[in-house]
Amino acid sequence: MLLTITTTHQPTTDLGYLLHKHPDKFQSVALSIGKAHIFYPESTPEKTTVALLLDIDPIDMVRGSRNLAGKGFALGQYVNDRPYVASSFMSVALAKAFSTAMNGKCNARPALVSVEMPLVVRIAVLPAPAGGEQLIRKLFEPLGYTVGLQRHTLDMQFAQWGESKYYTLELTHTIALKDLLSHLYVLIPALDNDKHYYVSQGEIDKLLDKGKGWLEKHPAKEQITRRYLISLGSLAKEALNRLNEAVEDNTADEVPEEIKQKKQTLHQQRLGQVLEQLKKAGAKSVIDLGCGEGKLLKMLLKEKQFEKIAGMDVSFGELLKAKNKLYWDEMAPKQKERIQLFQGALTYRDKRLEGYDAAALVEVIEHLDESRLKSLERVVFELARPQTMIITTPNAEYNVMYDHLEAGHMRHTDHRFEWTREAFESWATDLAKRHNYTVNFLPIGSEEPAIGAPSQMGIFTIKKS
Repeated sequence: MLLTITTTHQPTTDLGYLLHKHPDKFQSVALSIGKAHIFYPESTPEKTTVALLLDIDPIDMVRGSRNLAGKGFALGQYVNDRPYVASSFMSVALAKAFSTAMNGKCNARPALVSVEMPLVVRIAVLPAPAGGEQLIRKLFEPLGYTVGLQRHTLDMQFAQWGESKYYTLELTHTIALKDLLSHLYVLIPALDNDKHYYVSQGEIDKLLDKGKGWLEKHPAKEQITRRYLISLGSLAKEALNRLNEAVEDNTADEVPEEIKQKKQTLHQQRLGQVLEQLKKAGAKSVIDLGCGEGKLLKMLLKEKQFEKIAGMDVSFGELLKAKNKLYWDEMAPKQKERIQLFQGALTYRDKRLEGYDAAALVEVIEHLDESRLKSLERVVFELARPQTMIITTPNAEYNVMYDHLEAGHMRHTDHRFEWTREAFESWATDLAKRHNYTVNFLPIGSEEPAIGAPSQMGIFTIKKS
């Protein structure tokens, strides 16, 4: 399958800068089921065209059981259209081949990112369901595209068989390249319900990330969302709820800052404060100990200050979720050089934890038995020994504010303990003294008289000799 992007924007060399692909070079990127080739069939001062050609290995699809098409008959795995049509394969290839441009980055010419230029996209061929022409127009025209379609007959020698579901699509628009790529990333797989990957919770994040700024305003947002998530009701419902929340957030520019803060979840406030303290510490390398799904890691990646980032978790399943949320397979190579993820435990020495300016334990210690805290203290404060260490944990005194929580019960079934402010400060002060750190304390969330805030933070800083 072939996708081309053509521009007459002057100078036409700007397209190469944005895509980070030189017109004189033939380049290839590896996919899970073949390769994507990037080349320029045309590059003149008047017009430049870049092509993305997918070379899909049908045997590899069968071996990996990735192909979801053709389930209706015995040879469906072997006889299908997947290697020849622009589907979810094309979406992944776009993200991998042009990740920097899609993410709106151009180090050489940053001002180019927001420049709207005349672009023509041609896709051969695109599958669409019954009423395909109407659906294609419904998806692209509200975004300002002029849509040109050529529908193909099933077989030129047997005209009586009628028209196929395949189209050659041409889109014309004056638009920023990053917006064009985001539209294609979402809308191409929305036209075709046969996905080559397992559609899970992580696909919601990808949809909302690439649809940010336009999908929530699209008149067909519900249909796009459902088709992108192959009509999985629970996922589609969650995605639409989050889209509607995004609309509310975008109309809240004039809301006072203190009200905006209240609208944030406690977890969002917690991560925001941890990030603020890490930046304030001047750290260039950070490790998130017990990184879970990678929410803090995602925030760290957005900050240029952090040149080296790591996430460690005892759960391999959580690390897989983190990779999903970070779009690991689509991440630009330079971005991927900044971060590593690995499995490990906080109660055993691990050389991989050493050498970082700062470390974070965000709502982690309460998941350990108190008897095992001594091991954690040694591993983190004696052996890894970061310059700055940030620990957050629930404040047990605040539990009376939760109506659903019975007296004496903890907030989470996996919590082994929950400390009062006095207990946490006593433990942290003693820990800092024994390992030559200073420690300061901050509340997280809205404070209540006599009982404090829902969560608490200790910021440990190594004493200078």
